[in-house]
Amino acid sequence: MKVVVAMSGGVDSSVAAYLLKKKGFEVIGLSYELWDARDIKKSNVCCSVETINIAKEVAKKLGIEHYTEDVRDVFYTYVIESFCGSYLSGTTPNPCILCNKFIKFDLLLKKARELGADMIATGHYARVKGSNEISVTSDKLKNKDSLLVTRHSLLLKGVDPKKDQSYALYVMRQEELSKTIFPLGELKKDETREIAKEAGLINAMRPESQEICFVGEGDYVDFIKNSADEPLTPGPVVNTEGKVLGEHSGLALYTIGQRKRLGVASSEPLYVVDIKRDTNTLIVGRREDAMKRAFKVKGLNYISIETLSETIKADVKIRSTMKEEPATVTPLDKGEVMVEFDTPQWAPTPGQSAVFYDGEIVIGGGVITES
Repeated sequence: MKVVVAMSGGVDSSVAAYLLKKKGFEVIGLSYELWDARDIKKSNVCCSVETINIAKEVAKKLGIEHYTEDVRDVFYTYVIESFCGSYLSGTTPNPCILCNKFIKFDLLLKKARELGADMIATGHYARVKGSNEISVTSDKLKNKDSLLVTRHSLLLKGVDPKKDQSYALYVMRQEELSKTIFPLGELKKDETREIAKEAGLINAMRPESQEICFVGEGDYVDFIKNSADEPLTPGPVVNTEGKVLGEHSGLALYTIGQRKRLGVASSEPLYVVDIKRDTNTLIVGRREDAMKRAFKVKGLNYISIETLSETIKADVKIRSTMKEEPATVTPLDKGEVMVEFDTPQWAPTPGQSAVFYDGEIVIGGGVITES
């Protein structure tokens, strides 16, 4: 069976290719030339010139074909412009999710078809299984009045809770999931590195990328300032009582929960608790003011079900680094839902994603609009 593996040059995607080759797959490597390849020649971020060259070296070591796909224009349209536009509108985007939705899996599947491949694969720490492979242990799944699995292909968490990447994959479609293999889903990160060392891969101990790929080692604030199509407009910084405390440098430079660079003096720590685009106002308050219980979610993509037609209990995650927390998810008009946590959570942020889980199964998710 032929499989196309997205190879970023990092150890995860390299080990994914190695494991598939070891299992007898006919493996083809594919690297994307993204935004940062235009200007950054040496970088630890994924898909830079340096990391693409590493991917080529790994492919050569494994004895597999390797292709490089120039997707800079489509990446600019769907990721860069959306990233800047979101900040300018007062929301906080997640570029990795945008890339997964519009670039990575869609183009990977198209390339696989072009090359006559049966499957696609990446180095994400997540799992794909058919619904017939899942043992029903959840009370919610046993309840026929609230069935949360109606589709064949399911997305599950990776077994390593520290590396699980299912949060960023909730945008995948059934068509993509049914053709996707995640070879690292059953592994922990240290096991991946051990496999890479045993295989003699040159990137076995390469540090992980932490930066936004098109920003590199710079500051995203500077990137927005340099890339925005419209000038940043200063405006008032006010507290929750409406008292003016100072002036902000442009709403695009702030996000809910932010503490640094507020530019106001205070006897206690202050955090951004709201961003008012219509009045160009930044609202700050105490930490407890940023704790919210309920918010709306739009742009929903469901994985385990066709749609949500009734209120359910689910575990919900509103940022990749947090542990999911119990909540009630209620369908609203216009394809939106209301999420209400059992207890208030830190800074639900418009523009970020809320992902719903039933145990290890990803039900679906969408983009936070307002709290």
